[in-house]
Amino acid sequence: MAFPRISHDPAVMGGKPCIRGLRITVGTIVGLVASGSSRERILQAYPLLEPADIDEALAYAAWRLEEREEALVLS
Repeated sequence: MAFPRISHDPAVMGGKPCIRGLRITVGTIVGLVASGSSRERILQAYPLLEPADIDEALAYAAWRLEEREEALVLS
């Protein structure tokens, strides 16, 4: 699945998934939504964010929760 608004750069926030290379992590956005902050309040607090960034952060977090690692079984 592609998430063009999500970036991973070891030089930015220690490689955590961020929004468009900004120093705003997906975890920050998801945490704000989870704590009840409105989209409008998040966009006011982070003026560089766009509404689509919030949508993609939530979609990325949901996708990551569904992803799982399987042990390689050699026969």
